[in-house]
Amino acid sequence: MKKLASKFLDFSSSWTGTIIIVLFFVFFIAQSFVIPSGSMKRTLLIGDFLFAKKFSYGIPLPEVPIVGIKVLPDFNGNGHLIAGDGPKRGDIVIFYVPTNKKQHFVKRCVAKGGDELLYYDKHLLIHFVEGDEYIKKHYDSSKIVKANGKLWVVNPYMDKFPGIQYKPEYNGNSFLLMLYRMNQIDMKPVYVEDLDAPVMSLTKEPINAFYKKVEPNHYYMMGDNRDNSDDSRFWGSVPYSLIIGTPWATYFSLEFRSYDRVAKGEGGGRDHQLLKKVCGDSDLLSKECEKKWNRYRFTIRWDRIFRNINKMEYEKPTR
Repeated sequence: MKKLASKFLDFSSSWTGTIIIVLFFVFFIAQSFVIPSGSMKRTLLIGDFLFAKKFSYGIPLPEVPIVGIKVLPDFNGNGHLIAGDGPKRGDIVIFYVPTNKKQHFVKRCVAKGGDELLYYDKHLLIHFVEGDEYIKKHYDSSKIVKANGKLWVVNPYMDKFPGIQYKPEYNGNSFLLMLYRMNQIDMKPVYVEDLDAPVMSLTKEPINAFYKKVEPNHYYMMGDNRDNSDDSRFWGSVPYSLIIGTPWATYFSLEFRSYDRVAKGEGGGRDHQLLKKVCGDSDLLSKECEKKWNRYRFTIRWDRIFRNINKMEYEKPTR
């Protein structure tokens, strides 16, 4: 045993051994990612550096980092070397975007194959594929409404995960944006007669919600920052073949956004909620506020370093 351990130590100390061990770790165990946008705040923040657990839902095909070139062919036709169970409802998932299969996104899985969704302003309603009895058993009556002859759970994840929010950072909200782009999105505009929702009439037909039934072996992904998220509502369900893993832990966290990004949204990342905390009584668009932010910029978020994300997502956000 000591002889074997000695040989492994010698191997790992060599350049070849080091490269092989690092590639094995990146291909099959964990990979580094940086949160680039505010779609998951206040759960995950822009500037969070994290490791993704790549074996959460099977073993995805290994790829060369950055360039995204697959090392092995897709023998199983499902994007995975070894298949496993797919994401559970409520999981934060790292995946490839269906419209750009080389771009990684991080969102929360809100529904899976067979689930039905209704969405209107500040409300996500889900009829789980298991049916009404499952819903009555697992959810309090205060969270359940009846529409179209079946039961729906209203905002089923907001009580569990404090970081989920509906706080638009522009003049409007995602429901209005969906209305204006309803011929270019994934969800279907509908009128549900017994749904307590505002009725719009941009077309000849009344609209008070958007509807979607998730395809088999697919997952519906939404950002926790619901009114500021480019997600499945706009580009569709994510098949299992594009699932990579789940965020594991943060190893670093840095606030690097410029004042123009935070105050005016230039380049994405408008965040007046945080800016108010930094600037206090100063006008958010004043030179004084800009100076305060520039002093705050490049702050290391020590309280987020080496944190397990599965634990962190149950905590009340501090930013």
